[in-house]
Amino acid sequence: MPLQLQNLRSGEKVDSVIRRHWIVFAMIGVYALGGVFLSAVLLATMGNNSVTWLGLVVFWMYYSMFLYISWLNHELDLFVITNNRVICIEQKSFLNRSVGECTLDKIQEVSIETKGFFANILDYGTVTLKTAGSTSNFDMTFSPKPMESSRYINNIVDRYRDDHSFSSQKWVNNDDV
Repeated sequence: MPLQLQNLRSGEKVDSVIRRHWIVFAMIGVYALGGVFLSAVLLATMGNNSVTWLGLVVFWMYYSMFLYISWLNHELDLFVITNNRVICIEQKSFLNRSVGECTLDKIQEVSIETKGFFANILDYGTVTLKTAGSTSNFDMTFSPKPMESSRYINNIVDRYRDDHSFSSQKWVNNDDV
């Protein structure tokens, strides 16, 4: 399902959407398998009685809520790049969202950071947009293909600046020179 934004300006269209790398969701799956393993160990050591089953039910109520909130926090993080601006939507915690936006002419630098063996092998990292606006940085950790994403954003920013450089320049009359 394509992303539908309701607050686009006139003439604005979505160029790209950057979401988290699939490794984040694989890590949440490992957490879920850890919970299954812990439940099996608890059941084997404590025996098959009603207190053990009650403990497992309470554990899985809270643990499944933890897994859901972890998934939700990563699923709802995204960069939306339009032909006029960048919108950064970050889910900080459950029911706590931060939305920032910056026009393309205010982007000063796009940098990436790839740390570690798995980040280099699986091609994910952190993409950081440094801006001249009120929000100084937009960060996307676990961004897929960070080098391609940064080049793409830089190309869009350059194209935007090229298209809008003539409208901001003052025309000089040859008689005045």
